[in-house]
Amino acid sequence: MKQLENYQEYIDKAVMWGIGVLPNLVMAIIIFFVGFWVIKFINKMVRRFFAKKDYDETLESFLQSFISITLKALLFVLVVTQLGVKTSSLVAIIGAAGLAIGLALQGSLANFAGGVLILIFKPFKVGDFISAQGIDGTVKEISIFNTKLSTFGNQIAILPNGQLSNGNIINYNMESTRRDKIDVGIGYGSNIKQAKEILLEICAENPNINTEPAPEVYVGALGDSSVDLTLRFWANNDVFWPAHFYVIEQTKLRFDAAGIEIPFPQRVMHQAAKG
Repeated sequence: MKQLENYQEYIDKAVMWGIGVLPNLVMAIIIFFVGFWVIKFINKMVRRFFAKKDYDETLESFLQSFISITLKALLFVLVVTQLGVKTSSLVAIIGAAGLAIGLALQGSLANFAGGVLILIFKPFKVGDFISAQGIDGTVKEISIFNTKLSTFGNQIAILPNGQLSNGNIINYNMESTRRDKIDVGIGYGSNIKQAKEILLEICAENPNINTEPAPEVYVGALGDSSVDLTLRFWANNDVFWPAHFYVIEQTKLRFDAAGIEIPFPQRVMHQAAKG
């Protein structure tokens, strides 16, 4: 009988505890869902704001990510506080957790710092074609922790901002024009002057190739089986590759028509005579 009375006492205490906690729990749930909806609304308004203003796309993507994460962190604090956790205790817990997380996530913190450096110094922006960490691609998105590149094959390469900000970067769009360098070998019996004239004619006929600075051709080296000519010309970034491939194709076609040999490596095999 006494045991039943003890059970009843425990049940009464549990009910009283539940009654005391229930209002805070219900309010915390309401705060969570309302806060989550408000965050989605704010993020939507931020996107609309940036869409109407002519800001740097790099700054836009970075700030959108930062605002979203910050608001979610504030919502977490509000919900936990509503559940009865004291602010002072929460600060102590967050501080201790922050130290532990900071030690465990040093790479993520380095990526965050790298993202800030990219935002400040702007070695590249969204839409630039860059070469970094052994990958070539067009910058598609710059977020807090990483940068996404769209490669030639339309794959998405994700590079950590920490390594990206500390490594070597080649930005092909930083300047409006690029200089191309094409090497072509001709036979030792071919006319060097005629070959150079043909290369310059090809450049002059292509409107994608700039006339200033003027294209130039010179003998780059005397190889084992060829005289190596080097052609250099300038073109705007948006038409660089069409100009590049045009020159290569026309060089082969016109050299063939003019009888100028483009030699290829040959290997001579000697067979020992049978005695």
